[in-house]
Amino acid sequence: MNRSCNPRRRALALIAAAFVASAAIAPAAALPEPSPVTPALIEAARKEGKVVFYTAVDIEVAEKVGAAFRAKYPGIEIAVERSGSERLFQRVTQEYGSSIHNVDVINTSDAAHYLLWKRQGLLASYLPEEVAKHFGEHVDPDGHYATWRATLSPLAYNTKFIKPGEAPKSFADLLDPKWKGLMVKAHPGYSGTILTATAQISRELGWDYLRKLGAQRIMQVQSSTEPPKKLAVGERPIMADGNEYNLFILKEAGNPVELVYPAEGTPFIPSPAGVMAKAPHPNAARLLQSFLFSAETQQLLVDAGGLRSVHPAVKEPAARKPLKDIKLMRDDPAAVVDKVEEIKANYAKAFGT
Repeated sequence: MNRSCNPRRRALALIAAAFVASAAIAPAAALPEPSPVTPALIEAARKEGKVVFYTAVDIEVAEKVGAAFRAKYPGIEIAVERSGSERLFQRVTQEYGSSIHNVDVINTSDAAHYLLWKRQGLLASYLPEEVAKHFGEHVDPDGHYATWRATLSPLAYNTKFIKPGEAPKSFADLLDPKWKGLMVKAHPGYSGTILTATAQISRELGWDYLRKLGAQRIMQVQSSTEPPKKLAVGERPIMADGNEYNLFILKEAGNPVELVYPAEGTPFIPSPAGVMAKAPHPNAARLLQSFLFSAETQQLLVDAGGLRSVHPAVKEPAARKPLKDIKLMRDDPAAVVDKVEEIKANYAKAFGT
């Protein structure tokens, strides 16, 4: 596992230099006018014929979104490329550093990425009509991105091995010696979900807690999609972190997993999407962005993907605990954006990875 992210460090240095020179004189961008999906936009997108979507969402969910887009807009091929959020950040940094512009629309689970990309001028200002109407505080004030999906990072256990009364109920419970060697968790060097969750947990519980957790001989995996799957097949009976949506999918398919929203609060992970300023298929990119935030796609994410949506028209399945009933940890990407390397370094020391 890499302990550093050199492309990100270089990006931060470039951003800092640019903003020292320009911050005093640069005016704030004006909020764009809401953009409806028009026949002219659809026709222009069809002439381009393709759109490239980089996303950190689980591959099965990403493929369902891609299939829905193809069905709605025949004649426009969508290339869905899935990887971990931190890997996607490195990829964009490397591609743009070589003047390669492959991606049209990007989605990661590290909201700090969008602050960086906005500073660099890598994101287009585009405000889908649906976003303007319904997404409220979950929209960048200059229209460069919005929260496309959200998830939580709860605890969980395998019901074949652990009874409900014996399962951990809090982060503190994970420090019980009886769970040593029995837990699985993901890595913030790969996963934006876990980077965001780690930032929140370290803020609320302190790095001393995470150092104690690191001494519990935890199985370390990469993506936040992996711990729920390891849990379901019984490789480890306790999930110390991961994403909520894969747990929903697995549980609803009959797998022996049960979610736990820890007493201290559950990390909340918003996952934005934005159009790249140098998108190679600019019209198809805008069409895809509008599609991603439509009520039908947002409902698809919830129903087929187990995700959370901030769209007020979306209905949650009755069996899922509503967000309003869960104590959440607060996301603060502005406080994280310049501390990513520090978080990764502290994590590496705590977990030896």
